[in-house]
Amino acid sequence: NAGEITLDGIPSDQLKLASLRRHFAVVSQDIILFEGSIAANVAYASPSGLDRDKVEQCLRAANLWNHVTTLPEGMDTNVGTNGSKLSGGQRQRLAIARALYRDAAIWIFDEATSALDSESEAVVQRSIEDLRGSKTLILIAHRLSTIRNADRIYVMSEGKVVEEGSHTELLAQGGMYAGMVKIQSAN
Repeated sequence: NAGEITLDGIPSDQLKLASLRRHFAVVSQDIILFEGSIAANVAYASPSGLDRDKVEQCLRAANLWNHVTTLPEGMDTNVGTNGSKLSGGQRQRLAIARALYRDAAIWIFDEATSALDSESEAVVQRSIEDLRGSKTLILIAHRLSTIRNADRIYVMSEGKVVEEGSHTELLAQGGMYAGMVKIQSAN
């Protein structure tokens, strides 16, 4: 209801929608893939087209390259309708590779690592940090290991921000976040 969102100092309401969308890459919990090759799905909607070396780099960063190299057609393997030939975790890592390939200024990861095991999640998180550079990364997650290293964490309850700070600051406050960390650490 108040304030302003700017992108490089330009108010978002002054940008055309198509221009605004070019600045974002989104990975949601519900992955949408297209009938076609792994490479085509990674490079989908990229204005620069398909660069096989860049596709490989993004698949490596998303911790999917080792699996791709075991496939008879490698990155040219057809994923099937909505990725039906891939597991849930592989589909999610492919979507992450697509976001990395897009190289947008703002990445939004909405439960993007929820289908990954802890080891894959750690590899993907390290890769994202290595590739992020000056990008803005917005992580939406219930699994606290996903957000632990964020510069700023916002804790929401009933649609409102109830706490904000770094991981260390929020633990020191002993509030809702600290309670969630304690619960998840016990599991």
